[in-house]
Amino acid sequence: MNSKELARRITDIIFTKKGFNVVAIDLSKLVSFTDYFVICSADSDTQVKAISDQVDKILSEEGIRCWHKEGLKALSWVLMDYVDVIVHIFKKDAREFYNLEKLWGDAPVEKISDPALNTVMTSK
Repeated sequence: MNSKELARRITDIIFTKKGFNVVAIDLSKLVSFTDYFVICSADSDTQVKAISDQVDKILSEEGIRCWHKEGLKALSWVLMDYVDVIVHIFKKDAREFYNLEKLWGDAPVEKISDPALNTVMTSK
């Protein structure tokens, strides 16, 4: 599975736990440490944990190992490092504060829509 496919797989898993405002930032031409950031929002600590647990569980079952996790105690921002894709799961207020999309404003940002809603994906 290439990095773009992995990013897409992760977004699909996020939607199963009702993550929202999901974006994939393509960093492949800007940095050497990863190809994509996948960023999503959650409404509560419980939802942040549920999303991170589900991503970890499903990808582990598919043989994809998470190399590093941070933020599992505070649960306002969980980072999951899959090397080629880094997942950021934020509570809404933490996401607004850190504003990673603005920080990486030179990179292409793809807004991902929940496939269950039958909406079209857009790129910026």
